[in-house]
Amino acid sequence: MKSLIELDKNQRGCAGEYLVCGEMNKRGIIASLTIKNTKGIDILGTNADASKSVGIQVKSTIHERKSYPHWVLGEKSETYHSDTLFYVFVLLKEGTERPDFYIVPSKEVANHTKTTHDSWMEKGRAKGIEHNSKMRIFYDKDKKWLEKWNLLGL
Repeated sequence: MKSLIELDKNQRGCAGEYLVCGEMNKRGIIASLTIKNTKGIDILGTNADASKSVGIQVKSTIHERKSYPHWVLGEKSETYHSDTLFYVFVLLKEGTERPDFYIVPSKEVANHTKTTHDSWMEKGRAKGIEHNSKMRIFYDKDKKWLEKWNLLGL
């Protein structure tokens, strides 16, 4: 078996999506992967009587940054949000160790990525550096969102 670092990012992304879908179904949520060209939604989830559904955007990583993991997103993460859209950030682990799942409302992700990116830009300007990046970073130092499956409301 290859180590996670040997897998390309597409394989790690697919692993994260399948793990999230499996975890949701294990918890009694009806979850299904979308086709790959579905904009911004990797998984659709619904409750048993189909009275509520949510969209899930999955992001996977294998790295912990300092003592906490981080995930790279695009600039659209600052504006792409809805009351029924959630991110599930997955920290993949080697072998048979269970991954960590961070369940975050998309509005919280938008606020976090905008605030942290603006701060990074301002720090650069203060040093006379003009940063130019479309990348955004999400992290959860305090593990506030770790295993918060109940937020899905399903």
